[in-house]
Amino acid sequence: MGDIVATLELAQPSVSKHLRVLRDVGLVQVRRDGRQKLYRTNAEAIRPLHEWTSTFERHWQQQLIRVKERAEAKMKKVRPNSKSRSNHDPNSTEH
Repeated sequence: MGDIVATLELAQPSVSKHLRVLRDVGLVQVRRDGRQKLYRTNAEAIRPLHEWTSTFERHWQQQLIRVKERAEAKMKKVRPNSKSRSNHDPNSTEH
């Protein structure tokens, strides 16, 4: 638990409370090693949660792709000839 407290920079009682809740619902398992409690995630219990959140991940990935495509299309409308302008040689006699 000390590693979790240090990594997350949370108070030990807060971490203990959260780990107890996770243990009570079966998302983590705990075993004692002397005075230490060693926590381990329960992958089988977490899998349904992961699968459920994955549906939202796919949805938001698609939404972000659409936002990117719209932004790129809008930029093309704002600056349709930006490439040809950047290749223009100001010393050229062609007009």
